[in-house]
Amino acid sequence: MVDVQSRQPRRTPRLRSVGDGELRLRHRVVHGYRRAYRMAGEGPALVLIHGIGDSSATWADLIPDLARTHTVIAPDLLGHGASDKPRADYSVAAYANGVRDLLATLDIESATLVGHSLGGGVAMQFAYQFPERTERLVLVSAGGVGGEVNPVLRAVSLPGAQLLLSALRLPGMGFQVGLFLRLMRMIDADLARDAPELVNLVDALPDATSRSAFIRTLRAVVDWRGQAVTMLDRCYLTEGMPTMLLWGSRDSVVPVRHAHGAHEAMPGSRLEIFEGAGHFPFHSDPARFLSLVEEFTATTAPADWSREKWRELLRAGRPGTAAGQPDTARSRAVERELREASERSAT
Repeated sequence: MVDVQSRQPRRTPRLRSVGDGELRLRHRVVHGYRRAYRMAGEGPALVLIHGIGDSSATWADLIPDLARTHTVIAPDLLGHGASDKPRADYSVAAYANGVRDLLATLDIESATLVGHSLGGGVAMQFAYQFPERTERLVLVSAGGVGGEVNPVLRAVSLPGAQLLLSALRLPGMGFQVGLFLRLMRMIDADLARDAPELVNLVDALPDATSRSAFIRTLRAVVDWRGQAVTMLDRCYLTEGMPTMLLWGSRDSVVPVRHAHGAHEAMPGSRLEIFEGAGHFPFHSDPARFLSLVEEFTATTAPADWSREKWRELLRAGRPGTAAGQPDTARSRAVERELREASERSAT
């Protein structure tokens, strides 16, 4: 049975006012590219990784409170926000490398990673590539743990997507989008909870360079069938690493069933559902989000990684798979699940 944590956090913090000094953008040049980030506070490092098309600004209202007990680093991923947007590698692995290299320039050896959506996939990839640098994982409506994804994102991964994004910024389209949002609210669709945030992401792509970087990033993880990158086959490697999953019950971008699947695949993980929330639970209920993160980091010890343990986990393989043997039946089942999910979404 899936064990969803139902206990209430020990306290509900009051959101502090945001100071310009705490949230101002800073910059570092890494590998010749200018990378923007926000940094505040003192204490153990806490890295906040935003989702696709977003930026570190998505965490702005949370950073001051988190900075009371942590050194908070919130980067603008390459191709996003105020960071450079070159014609470059926008894969999840490249993003994980970029986070590592930025932290290295800031003299931060290890950190707790909080990742939202695409950022959740980046956080998991970071933990896979650099387990010795990862203390804990907090995955918020994370990508990379299932095949389904909102059909709109699948459509944007198709050829001609840049023209579509450009058209959404034409005069008069704001009125049409507004009508669509009101219709979604009238029928109480899950998309009504996420559509305003998703529209804001489109508004944050003001030029062709930004839109190109967005599409390159999306196509690295999504195609017309759904999410093309999964960490489910490696989730067993999180054994011994404190992991918490936070999800909205009405997430229209990454369905909440992905949270339950990831929870089952990650030994010892904790799952918290935000009832009625969509894809941005940290915006819907920031006080609860803050309380959960602060409690989680205060009551768990950083992961104690060792080469020996990592080797043992790899040799043992995923539970239910004979050591050293390919899990062909499981692979076929996963492929069938992804195909069926895509067909359901298409209809």
